[in-house]
Amino acid sequence: MSKFSIDEEAIRKLAELLQETGLSEIEIEDDDRRLRVVRQGAAVAAAMPAPVAATPPAVPSQEAPAAGPHPGTVTSPMVGTVYLAPEPGAKPFVQVGDTVREGQTLLIIEAMKVMNNLPSPRAGTVSAVLVDDGMPVEFGEPLVVVE
Repeated sequence: MSKFSIDEEAIRKLAELLQETGLSEIEIEDDDRRLRVVRQGAAVAAAMPAPVAATPPAVPSQEAPAAGPHPGTVTSPMVGTVYLAPEPGAKPFVQVGDTVREGQTLLIIEAMKVMNNLPSPRAGTVSAVLVDDGMPVEFGEPLVVVE
């Protein structure tokens, strides 16, 4: 693997863009290299090789109801990456229309290399999945609606 040359000016511009837009992270990819700038109090830059395996296309998410948050909305308890299935290519934990029981796993959030199951807080029917597989999520972000 060749050494990743760091363009400090590009990192500074990306950090400024984070500040201007209020985003928490920006990631750019070029061939086999990826640059990710994350804002957590201060901007942090990380350079890493792009994943070798191709990721499956994301399944389009269902849109949230227009009139404010639904009372059955399940939000993210942490910052991380959401996974809708136990492993790549596997059937999702839940889909729109599924009936779930309290405590049943709705999805997984990976945070700091730890996979965290997100249990359903109530029994009901999944009326919306508001995130895509592999998507970064923030604390308090709506993920699923269970009616």
